[in-house]
Amino acid sequence: MNVVGDLLARDRRSRSVALVTADGRERTSHDLITNAYKAANVLRYLGARQGSTVAVDPVPRLHTTLALLGAAGLGAAVRFDPAAGITAGDRVVLVEVGAEGSTEPAPGTNLAVFGGPPERPETTHWEQELWSENPGMPPSETAPDDPLLREAEGWASHGEVLAAAAAVVDAYDIDAGTRVVLRADFSRVGAVAAGIVAPLSVGGTVVLTDPDEPDDGPRGDLAVVAGGREPAPEPRTVSVTDVFE
Repeated sequence: MNVVGDLLARDRRSRSVALVTADGRERTSHDLITNAYKAANVLRYLGARQGSTVAVDPVPRLHTTLALLGAAGLGAAVRFDPAAGITAGDRVVLVEVGAEGSTEPAPGTNLAVFGGPPERPETTHWEQELWSENPGMPPSETAPDDPLLREAEGWASHGEVLAAAAAVVDAYDIDAGTRVVLRADFSRVGAVAAGIVAPLSVGGTVVLTDPDEPDDGPRGDLAVVAGGREPAPEPRTVSVTDVFE
């Protein structure tokens, strides 16, 4: 595996559960990969290309996860900071529909919302476009050194994120039977590496949580937490700051 888009190879699609949303709904590997293809096509329709940047709401939800995977497949970098993305003139900004009114993209930036239909006609309704899109991944020539994630401090490449994810897999014995519970948002590289890329790389299961809801007991085997060794109901934890600094 050389780039994060390799997680979406057609021969990796199966009926095993790859993702569980905060409300407990399960998506198989086949569903997740196919919908990531659709997300890539929506992003391409909105102007994202290899070398461009997509700004995405950092709360770990199904549609923000699909945007991450779709952008990775295209070779576009992701910034989990919509406000910074607007300032930087990122090609696409994806936010929850409730934030549409306070999100004013500059010329050249296309705004999309998820969670319901937008109020402004120029704003793209993410789900409506996603479910109608072609379930095929556009071609890409992404390289391991290409940027995947942008932060204020700089960027992390595909190769760096894969290496961090592989280290987590080895250190915590993650395999196809492991459920990794993401109890942090996407704003740190370590959260994406440990909470998304690590389990998906070995056929494990990603479990998303709602940061606004209290812990409801253990939901898996390993919790990915925001910093330090924050308490979590899962038997083991890993801090995003230990994964990638």
